[in-house]
Amino acid sequence: MTRILMTIAAVTAASPALAAGDYPFFSLRNTDLIVLMAFIIFVGILVYFKVPERVIGLLDKRADDIRAELEEARRLREEALELRASYEQRAREAAEQADRMIERAKEDAKAAAAQAKADFEASTERRLKAAEEQIASAEAAAIREVRDTAARIAIAAASDVIAKKLTDEGADALVADAIKTVEQRLH
Repeated sequence: MTRILMTIAAVTAASPALAAGDYPFFSLRNTDLIVLMAFIIFVGILVYFKVPERVIGLLDKRADDIRAELEEARRLREEALELRASYEQRAREAAEQADRMIERAKEDAKAAAAQAKADFEASTERRLKAAEEQIASAEAAAIREVRDTAARIAIAAASDVIAKKLTDEGADALVADAIKTVEQRLH
């Protein structure tokens, strides 16, 4: 309200309003006075209908709305920054986990390679032993076969020699000896 009175005092004290022609200032023929009175009436109507208070109320409400929107924007910005930090943390954790998984996979691959090498060496050793056993078995079989062949040849040679040198009396003596030996072993 004091603002309005100050505005009216300033307008009435203005020098251009006093220098408005040949008419005295307080004459109805003076257009400046008419304009001033119309302005004062207009301002009075605005004050009567409490327009300045409504305008100030609307401006205050708008200022409060803007403050609320700014506060909401700050809050959303802080949430966005927190969310961003959270995602960055998750990304770092995921990268670390991926690195750990890669490292573990490398270790597992090394262990699997070492196990495969050990299995290959064990398999090679088993095959080598099996081959050596087969060689030893084949060697023993060959030795048996050679002995058996040698024994057959010796028996055949001995049979020929005995058949040529053995007489009927010697054969009877050999048969009697063989019977005695069998009797002794059976009883």
